[in-house]
Amino acid sequence: MVSNMKVVQFGEGNFLRAFVDLYLDTLNKEGLNNFEVSIIKPIASGSLEKFKVQDCKYNVILRGRLNNADVENIYHVDCVKEAINPFLDNDRYYELAEDKEVKLFISNTTEAGICFDENDKFDNCPNMTFPAKVTKWLFKRFNAGLDGVYFLPVELIDNNALELYRCIDKYITLWNLPEEFRKWNNSKNYYCNTLVDRIVSGYPRDNETKQHLTKLIGYEDSLMTIGEPFGLWVIEDKGDIKNILKDGLHNIEVIFSKDISYYKKRKVRVLNGSHTNLVPISLYLGMHTVYDVMKDKDLSTFVDNSLKYDIVPFVSDDIKTTIKFAEETKERFLNPYLNHQLTSIALNSVSKWKARVLPSFKDYYDLNHKIPTYLTIGFAYLVTLYSNIYQLNDTFICKLPNREIEVKDDISNLTYFFDKSILDFMKDTSIWGMDLTSFEGFYEQVEFYIDKIKKGEKVI
Repeated sequence: MVSNMKVVQFGEGNFLRAFVDLYLDTLNKEGLNNFEVSIIKPIASGSLEKFKVQDCKYNVILRGRLNNADVENIYHVDCVKEAINPFLDNDRYYELAEDKEVKLFISNTTEAGICFDENDKFDNCPNMTFPAKVTKWLFKRFNAGLDGVYFLPVELIDNNALELYRCIDKYITLWNLPEEFRKWNNSKNYYCNTLVDRIVSGYPRDNETKQHLTKLIGYEDSLMTIGEPFGLWVIEDKGDIKNILKDGLHNIEVIFSKDISYYKKRKVRVLNGSHTNLVPISLYLGMHTVYDVMKDKDLSTFVDNSLKYDIVPFVSDDIKTTIKFAEETKERFLNPYLNHQLTSIALNSVSKWKARVLPSFKDYYDLNHKIPTYLTIGFAYLVTLYSNIYQLNDTFICKLPNREIEVKDDISNLTYFFDKSILDFMKDTSIWGMDLTSFEGFYEQVEFYIDKIKKGEKVI
């Protein structure tokens, strides 16, 4: 028998609506559950008027490559039952704490949303941090004598649920709340770390696409949102979460795991790492989007080789599964609808290289006792880009062979080559956490490649 289950969702943005809500709606339509979502607006600015006008109903359009074909699939979502602005109706938010049908608490408050602020006051809601609001909500639920809920944050930080729990525990101490409440929080609530993966571009940015999709939908929808067909949600397996949600493919693929670290590592290295590695060379060679890169024979081969030789073998012993994910990743890169700009991915490229590429580089070197070819080429182009930066008023411009682009990063990285050398850059432990010249032959090979690049030769 299908039971009613209510969901408190902090965040009304495109990602949650095209990912979590679409998944819950799919379960409803498959007859596997009956979820009702209450959206809570996390910040004061903006309006929920569109939700009110459309009775919280909207459409998700998944566009892209699926099984080697271009697709445009439309899904009508009606699992959202209300959208609450706690800055205008705080009481309704707290009423949900006393609703025994609430089972899930989902959030996407950006990476900065899960934080602790010792200046938050218990009576200052809603003008407090997200974890502070949750603490007060839980305290009301505790006082109502109800069971806890399952927390499934999707914020893009490591151990997102654990970080939320730590903040809540700090507020219990800060506000001198009863120890019985702390015990209840520890034993009755389940904080499940999650990993999410779907590119969502949101509302159409150009009038032609808007008109095209409106025609497909059949009516005006000011809440329509666009995403890619691929979707993956890995959820830490705690309590009875598998009896509430369903694994397998329900529009997105859901996996329950006692340890989600493999999936995190796989996404960071394969998807994000290959993204980061392809951007500098692709920008230098005149490309504009990831799709452009994948349609270029030489660059697509570079991406293939980077994955095949330098990244995939060092993710897991389960090479077959990682290869499958790598193939799906390349199919996603071929999405003709996303218009994924290389300049957008290039944001903070130095820190991204450290987090996303350097771990694969180190693993390759440790196993083979030599530097990886394609990651080294990618790094050489990265250094070339940053060494060609000049300042124009408050912006930083990189001079490429056929154009100029604005580059955004920490000021210290943008201005590094104004008075320092490539050797300084690679030896700087404050940037990399280690001396990159400790990899035998790395510095010499980078210099060799940069010399060829600056002579106008293609290194690929």
